[in-house]
Amino acid sequence: MTVSVQTRDFDAGAEISVLRADSSVGAIVTFIGTVRDINEGDAVASMTLEHYPGMTEKALAGIVDEARRRWTLNAVRVIHRVGTLRACDQIVFVGVAGRHRGECFAACEFIMDYLKTQAPFWKKEATGHGERWVEARESDDEALRRWERGEG
Repeated sequence: MTVSVQTRDFDAGAEISVLRADSSVGAIVTFIGTVRDINEGDAVASMTLEHYPGMTEKALAGIVDEARRRWTLNAVRVIHRVGTLRACDQIVFVGVAGRHRGECFAACEFIMDYLKTQAPFWKKEATGHGERWVEARESDDEALRRWERGEG
C-alpha cells in the first residue's frame, strides 16, 4: 500500500528496502518527521494527532497521485501516525523512489508541503501550561503557494 495512517510505529529501514526492490531505481529520497520536545518556547510532553478515517487516507492518496502526475516516479510510500506520541517518536515517513535524484527530491518536498497544509490532521500538544492545538505555520502555507505558482 502506498499510503498508511496508523497508530503503530514504522521501521524506516524496512520501508526503504521495499522502495529499493525495483532494479531501475537510481535514487531514493526519504523524510522522517519526529515529535519535538519543545515548541514555541514550551516543553512538549506529548502530541496527540487526530484524523477522520477514510477521508485522511483519500487526501493523502490524492497528494501522492498529484506528485506522480508531476514527476516520473517508480514508487512512493507515505505513513502518518495518529494517536498520542512522545518527544522523539516518529510521526511521518515519506519515501520516493525514481530513476533520478532531482525528481525524487522535488516530489518528496512537494508531498511534505502538501501534507503539512492539506491533509486533514489535527495536532494537540501537552505542555506544562496545558494543552493547545497546533496551528499551521506561515512558512508551510508559503511553501504550498510556491508549488501552486509553479515555482517548486
